[in-house]
Amino acid sequence: MDEQIEAVANLVKDAERILVITGAGISAESGLPTYRGIGGLYNEQHTEHNIPIEQALSGMMMASRPDITWQYLHQVESACRGAGFNRAHEILAKLEVVKPETWVLTQNIDGFHQKAGSTNVVEIHGTVSKLYCTQCNHQETVEDYSHLQLPPSCDHCGGLVRPDVVLFGEMLPVSAINILQAQLSQGFDLVLSIGTTSVFPYIAQPIFDAKFWGAKSVEINPGDTEVSAFVDYKLSMGAVDALSAIWALCE
Repeated sequence: MDEQIEAVANLVKDAERILVITGAGISAESGLPTYRGIGGLYNEQHTEHNIPIEQALSGMMMASRPDITWQYLHQVESACRGAGFNRAHEILAKLEVVKPETWVLTQNIDGFHQKAGSTNVVEIHGTVSKLYCTQCNHQETVEDYSHLQLPPSCDHCGGLVRPDVVLFGEMLPVSAINILQAQLSQGFDLVLSIGTTSVFPYIAQPIFDAKFWGAKSVEINPGDTEVSAFVDYKLSMGAVDALSAIWALCE
C-alpha cells in the first residue's frame, strides 16, 4: 500500500488539472450518516410511512405530500447538524491552492468543500443550506432547519419552500451541468474518485474518460464500487487516512 500511496502522490505532484469526485464517504468521516451503507439512516428498512427513503425524498412526493418529504429532510439534516468539514476536505482545499486547476465534483449537499476553502466546486446535487420558494423567486440561506415550521411556507407569497437539492427523480441543475461539461471538455491529467459508489453514470464517466485524455485514475474507497475494476490505482482506505498520507508526500 505504501508503494501505491507514493505512486499516487507522484501523480498528484505531476498533474496540473485534477478532477476530484466525492461522495458520502468523505463526509461520513465527519460523522455524517449516509442514507444507506455503513452508518446509514435507513439500511434495509422502510421509513415510518412504510415507504423506501428514495420515495419519501422524491420530487413527486415533494409535489404531492411535501409534509412527508420535509419530515425526512429534517431527519437527515438533524442527524448531520453540528458536523463540519474534516481533514480530507481541508487537504483538497489546499490542493486547489497549489494546483489552481483542481476541480471538485461532489454529490454531497453539505457544503463542506466550500467551508473548508475549495472554490472550484460543482455541487451536482445542490446544497441543503439554500432554500427557495416554489411559487416566487425568493431565496434564503440557513444554518440549519431547527427553526423551520414543516413544511415551511414563503414569508413573501405563502408558497411552498424547499431546499435547493436534487430529490430522487428530479433533473440535475443545468448550471452545474454546464460548468462540469465546460471543464470536462478541457480534459484532466488526473481523476480521483473518493468515497462514492459511482452508481450514477455522470459520476462514473470521468473515470472512463481519463483513458481518452491520457490521464490516470485513482479510487479511494474502503469497499469495491462500480469503477474499482477500471481505475489505475485503488486505495482501499478512508478519505482522511489516504489523503493525509498522499499530502504528506506532496508538501
